[in-house]
Amino acid sequence: MGRRERDRAPPVNSPARPRSALGPSGGGSRRGTGQLPRRSLLIGVGLLPFVVAGCGTRGAEDAPVTGDEDLLREHGFADADAQEIIDQLEALPVAERPQNLIASVTATSLQLSDDAGREAELPLPPDQFYLSVAPFVEATHECAFHSLTTCRGELRNREISVSVVDSSSGETLEDGTHTTHDNGFVGFWLPRGITAELTCALEDVTGTVSISTQAEDDLTCLTSLQLT
Repeated sequence: MGRRERDRAPPVNSPARPRSALGPSGGGSRRGTGQLPRRSLLIGVGLLPFVVAGCGTRGAEDAPVTGDEDLLREHGFADADAQEIIDQLEALPVAERPQNLIASVTATSLQLSDDAGREAELPLPPDQFYLSVAPFVEATHECAFHSLTTCRGELRNREISVSVVDSSSGETLEDGTHTTHDNGFVGFWLPRGITAELTCALEDVTGTVSISTQAEDDLTCLTSLQLT
């Protein structure tokens, strides 16, 4: 099907500050659990195999850019690496997000395309994995790889408490309060190569889900975490 976002399914009706390697408060009397499926889904409108057009320097380290660097310059990303672009776009108010840009995050790269047909790809840090989480109470959508410009979650600008615990070591990677962005998501830069339990709480509802940052088809868009 090509790399395509899976965030356009109809709503499903039923009933993020880092403390260490990652990057708000509530309690809960009830906990909902779920498993995070692995699905080899490809997203990104018009994201076909890229042609190398050149390399660029991003931040302090060399980060090869595959595709059209004019796309990066015209959208203000000429000197930014993938992590900086992701953090910038995720935090934008919905009304300010570029309408002519698709920015999709896979397990290994940030993939960009615009309405002029240009495409570019930047690698993610080799030791970090980006997971964007949209907990929900009543309505959600199916998604595999996060679209920074089009994905929308139910709980916009809400303070939630989040904890992430490494399943193997028991180390607490995250335990703090976060405010979801205007798109209803909150993003975390996690260590690559782990499995963990992620718990979110909002007022008196909570939910827990297993997550993985090990495989190239692991999800970067978590929309299955229902708070009950």
